[in-house]
Amino acid sequence: MPYKVLIVDDESMVRVGFESILRDADNYMIADSLDTAEAAVDYCGTHSVDLVLMDVVMSRGINGLEAARRIKERSCATKVVIVTSMAEVSFLRRARECGVDSFWYKDLNKTPILTVLDRTMAGESIYPDTTPTLTIGKASSVDLTAREIEVLRGVVRGDTNQEIADSLFMSAATVNFHIKSLLYKTGCRNRVELAVIACTEGLIVAD
Repeated sequence: MPYKVLIVDDESMVRVGFESILRDADNYMIADSLDTAEAAVDYCGTHSVDLVLMDVVMSRGINGLEAARRIKERSCATKVVIVTSMAEVSFLRRARECGVDSFWYKDLNKTPILTVLDRTMAGESIYPDTTPTLTIGKASSVDLTAREIEVLRGVVRGDTNQEIADSLFMSAATVNFHIKSLLYKTGCRNRVELAVIACTEGLIVAD
C-alpha cells in the first residue's frame, strides 16, 4: 500500500517538482498539494496522511516549523520532512524541538529527496550535520560566534541595544561590543546594512 504524502510549499514550481518525483515512485501517492502551512494543519486534522513534505518559510500564515509542531501534537505517527532553501542558523534546532522527523536543504543537499523520504518512512531521522556556510559581507557565517548571531537576530528585528540586552540577559555595553565586532568582521558600515545582508543571505529569517 503506497504511503500518502501531503506536499506543502508556497512556490508552485517546487510543488510541481515534488509531485513529479512522487508520481514516478511506486511506494508513494500524493494525498494533496497545498500552498500554506495552516492549510496543512487543517488537512491533517481531517485526513489520514503518512508523510508531510513541507517548506519552512511561507508567504502567508504560520511557518512550516509551527505547522509541523501542531501536526505532530495531533498525530505523532505522521512523519514530517521539512525542506528549505534558507540556511537560517536556528532551523535545525527548532525542527528537532518541533518533532520533525527529517530535514533536507533544497539546493545544497547531495542526498536525493526520495532517499530521504524512504529512509524516514523506514524509521530513520535524517538531518544534515551542520547548517550550510554562508558569506556575510567579508566574513563567513562560521566566523560569527553563537552570541554574535543572537545579537544579530535582535538587530534584524530592529531592537535597540537595550532591548537586545534585556532579551539576552547582558548589558547594553556588551551588546554594543558584539555589534562592533559584527561590523568589523563583515565590513558592513552600519547596523542597517548588517541586518539587510543577514536577511538577504538567509542567515537570519525574520519571523
